[in-house]
Amino acid sequence: MDPKSIIERRIRTAERELVGLSHRIHAHPELAFEEIRASDWVARHLSEAGFEVEHGCYGLPTAVRATVGSGPLHIAVCAEYDALPQIGHACGHNVIAAAAVGAGLGLAGLADDLGITLTVLGTPAEEGGGGKVLMLERGAFDGLDAAMMVHPAAAEMDAMPGSAVSMFDVSYRGRPAHAGAYPERGLNAADAMTVAQVAIGLMRQQTTRGDRIQGIVTEAGSAANIIPEASRGRWVVRSDTLSELAPLTTRVQRCFEAGALATGCDLSIAPAGPDYADLRPDPRLLALYRTNAETLGRTFADMPGGAVVGAATDMGNVSHVVPTIHPMLGLDCAPAVNHQPEFTAACITRAADRAVVEGAVAMAWTAADLAASSRTGRS
Repeated sequence: MDPKSIIERRIRTAERELVGLSHRIHAHPELAFEEIRASDWVARHLSEAGFEVEHGCYGLPTAVRATVGSGPLHIAVCAEYDALPQIGHACGHNVIAAAAVGAGLGLAGLADDLGITLTVLGTPAEEGGGGKVLMLERGAFDGLDAAMMVHPAAAEMDAMPGSAVSMFDVSYRGRPAHAGAYPERGLNAADAMTVAQVAIGLMRQQTTRGDRIQGIVTEAGSAANIIPEASRGRWVVRSDTLSELAPLTTRVQRCFEAGALATGCDLSIAPAGPDYADLRPDPRLLALYRTNAETLGRTFADMPGGAVVGAATDMGNVSHVVPTIHPMLGLDCAPAVNHQPEFTAACITRAADRAVVEGAVAMAWTAADLAASSRTGRS
């Protein structure tokens, strides 16, 4: 039996196990850097499959490194498992984790025969914490020839158009006063935040199609009759590339400086995590994956007007140093899209369960194809 047939048989034999893992992670959502149960479940599945597993590595308690094989071609498959506040797995990281484990199970017994060293990396905190960025800086991706993962979405795409992103926390400190009797004695921190938001709104006219500026105010006073002493918020700036992100971030932060200048409040701006780089899919890997996915019957959407803009992933940072792919698995759930409660529900449907298995097979087949082409190149 050829290696691809063996891979598919092994993954489909483990379908119940993989779908069970996906549903279990979905039922117990954990936020960034708090994925204690999910990372443990991923580590246990891989350990039972014969991988050499480190759980709690690279200075991150919920990071996982599981390796099998000793071939010259070193391939990594990435698992994500963090959830979003309040709406749980509305980005489908349960599907990502289970598909990564599935790809590992499919390749585990064949790695040496294929000439592969396979590493499954459990990467925490994709939703803003930049787990892969931290792991990249600490050597997790050193020496790799390729890295891959799959991600659920409303429609099938071979390449997610990933933007560059900067996230930061903003706080103003003013002076409280009685809002009715002595308003002149106060410095209004809520007004400072309002001035900044108005400035950002006006600035949007001069931004490009790929730029996004978004934020939430998390504190702006406690009583209507008290001049707010403090205000706080978290803001995200997105652009097509890192080189375009830097000047846009500077312009946005100057809007917050305007709020401080207008009100007399003190301003503090602090990074809320590492910057995410734009995603650069590797064309060779992408072609292999797409062929394999289509062989499994998956159909890629023709995106109107080109690619969707504004999404981001810390896999983008990996793609700047290692040949990388990050295809999207369609769940046939439109109009529900990522980061909506309706998408949370879509991530444990039959379509999502099918995506777990077929995403695993497509990645494992792509690894096998890459190994075969590498052997031909070495012969």
